[in-house]
Amino acid sequence: MNTVKPDKRAERSRRTREKVVKAARELFLAQGYGATSLQEVADRAGVAVQTIYFVFRNKRTLFKDVVDTSIAGDTEPVATMDREWFRAACAAPTAADQLRAHVRGTREILGRIAPIMPVIAAAAATDPEIAAQWPDGPDPRHTVQHAAAEALARKPDAHPDVSVTMAADLLFGLLSPQLYLVFVHDRGWSPDTWEEWACTTLTTQLCTDPAADQQAALSGPPA
Repeated sequence: MNTVKPDKRAERSRRTREKVVKAARELFLAQGYGATSLQEVADRAGVAVQTIYFVFRNKRTLFKDVVDTSIAGDTEPVATMDREWFRAACAAPTAADQLRAHVRGTREILGRIAPIMPVIAAAAATDPEIAAQWPDGPDPRHTVQHAAAEALARKPDAHPDVSVTMAADLLFGLLSPQLYLVFVHDRGWSPDTWEEWACTTLTTQLCTDPAADQQAALSGPPA
């Protein structure tokens, strides 16, 4: 009797999940959460609707997977702080280097999540149980930014007068999807322009000025 090897079965399941999530994201963005049926998702993904019910149970759970996948960039269950880009940014030798890498990685996330933010708001307004898909507690995005701020504070060029709490708040606010949408969607900035602005602004706020430090060292202590 022929059986499907576990690794092949797992790979097939992963591909199916990816197809369904991709199809659902496209439909949610095009016509909204409320107007999208699971049958439409199944048709676009090329699977039976029973498969969606088996994997995701209901539309709310599927929607959460769409949002989570938009943040992560894939369907792998790896938290942002365990992602290679985040760990590499935190390991950068200077605060300025970390901010450049952090803003670049965040830009990629925002490019995926920002378009679906209005869909999330509309879905939560029509289905109160949508919010229940995410557990109560600290905002996961702030948790990520606080971890980045803690790493930043250990760098030699981190601004000594900015606390970890303040740095986390600045990262949380300036790198928010809402502000990204204001500039890129409402004001028509390119993602490159937004990235340059965010990096420059955060570096000014969170890093020392090398030129000023050098000048102070050359001038010596005040008389």
